[in-house]
Amino acid sequence: MTAVAQPSLYERLGGEEGIARVVDTFYDMVLADPRVAHFFANTDMAKQRRHQTLFLTFATGGPNKYTGRGMREAHRGLGIRDEHFDAIVELLGRALRQHGVTEADIQAVAARLEAMRPEIVE
Repeated sequence: MTAVAQPSLYERLGGEEGIARVVDTFYDMVLADPRVAHFFANTDMAKQRRHQTLFLTFATGGPNKYTGRGMREAHRGLGIRDEHFDAIVELLGRALRQHGVTEADIQAVAARLEAMRPEIVE
């Protein structure tokens, strides 16, 4: 009996299209949340949404098309504290739930983000 390969996290999230839908919902929430909206006041949100989609595609096991700056460089000098990072993870979890993602997969995404905390939080 041959083992059936389980779909990757990227595939379970709906691939790049599914991730793009989650990212749109996520940034709608972010821009409405006073804890973190100010970080995006002068941001080209269309570009930000594209970069985030490509980043999450790569981070969840999809093809690496991300060409943005590294995490440390992209977030240097922004004054991001643990409470901001936690708010972003919370909002992403909410967006994923709205798109029917399982709690196990939400926790898997959160764990991948948590590993980046030292590069993002000052």
